[in-house]
Amino acid sequence: MTRRLLAVLVVAFAWFSITDAARAQSIIRDTEIESIIRDWSDPVLDAMGLVPDDVTILLINDPSINAFATRGQIMGLHTGLILEAETPLELLGVIAHEGGHIKGRHVQRDGAQNAGMQPFLVSMALGALAVAAGAPDAGAVLMASSPWFGTIGALQYLQSQEGEADLMGARALNDAGLSARGLLRFFERFRFQEVFSDQRRFPYFRSHPLSDRRIENLRRPVERMSNYNQPENPQWVAELALIHAKIRAFLEPPNQTFRTYRSTDQSLPARYARAIAWYRDGQTERALSAIDELIAEDEDNPYFWELRGQVLFEAGRAAEAVPAHARSVELMNDAPLLRINHAHALLQSSDPADIELALSELRWASVEEPQNPLAWRLMADAYGVLGDEGRARLASAELAYSTGQMRQARDFALRARDRLDRGSPEWVRAMDIAMQGGVTDEDFQSLDRRARNLAPAHNH
Repeated sequence: MTRRLLAVLVVAFAWFSITDAARAQSIIRDTEIESIIRDWSDPVLDAMGLVPDDVTILLINDPSINAFATRGQIMGLHTGLILEAETPLELLGVIAHEGGHIKGRHVQRDGAQNAGMQPFLVSMALGALAVAAGAPDAGAVLMASSPWFGTIGALQYLQSQEGEADLMGARALNDAGLSARGLLRFFERFRFQEVFSDQRRFPYFRSHPLSDRRIENLRRPVERMSNYNQPENPQWVAELALIHAKIRAFLEPPNQTFRTYRSTDQSLPARYARAIAWYRDGQTERALSAIDELIAEDEDNPYFWELRGQVLFEAGRAAEAVPAHARSVELMNDAPLLRINHAHALLQSSDPADIELALSELRWASVEEPQNPLAWRLMADAYGVLGDEGRARLASAELAYSTGQMRQARDFALRARDRLDRGSPEWVRAMDIAMQGGVTDEDFQSLDRRARNLAPAHNH
């Protein structure tokens, strides 16, 4: 995912009992999967003439085969579509096609603002499946999304623009030195959708209707492209298998994972999936043993250390989780979610030095993700433990602000303002949030006069 995406996503830390519809509208955060997809897609987006860091890619927890692009250069990939992709080039072909919609400014602008989607946000990386794993107390908070996410619903495309997006995506793939045949093959695999009624079609092919003409119009130029016969990247093939394993292991019931990845399968994806499934099944020691075997083979893999820390933390063994999370950060120090993991484990300590280190991690993460509510909530907790009332309330204001709860943000900011040094950067930020919440200069003057009048008199 992009750095800009990391600055707008709301991260949740619990998996509550929610309806299938709500679960189908959730956003998954996972540093490993995000990094792989960005590594694949950024050169293609660049070849298309887009700035990769300006394109947001969301991973949507929904089993349906669907993807979308909407205004703000936002792209979404459903887990169902990711799992359906048989090769990296098929998945990358869909990404390139959606990039074509963004580049061509095809996304429907009317109605998206009023989509009304209220997604629940989950984070694999932060142990959001704690409840499902039998540790409901590990879930800390679940927050409604900010208004930003309202743009995700009601996504429509102008059908006449599908062919244009196909060709733009195919050309970008070729210009990036890749074959566009994955895009063509993905459409060919679902050619049968053309004869279905709209109600029976996969969601992707309702908004992206297929036809023989469309496929043939794409086939001719694709087959003439210079990189048409470029083979699949073996590393990407292995990475797609790992992505599939991780998504299935976190989102499907453990027993299903064990059936899909049987003990006789000793491939890395299968062993990774079983380790996650044992963790989710409450078999902590078995999960740790499996993870330790993975680490022994690749001790510089930050995601194995991340998973080890997650398992320990959610088993109530935070002190043991700290070194694992610290190692994951050491190996990948530019990942905000890994820093937040580390901070969360540190905050279970009563040692002030651990609290200060947690705050250091959270301050770094909040710069990279200034609208990440979990970072702000943990920061508020940490400042509260240290008795820093002003900064604790400012962090609570940032938390409310990041989720679009402007009234609460304003109230916390006003309380923070009274306890921060006038003119300090924190005081200025509290003032800014309060003004964003509708407080005027006249209101501030009135509050200051009231505070002076309420101040206790001093005898001289």
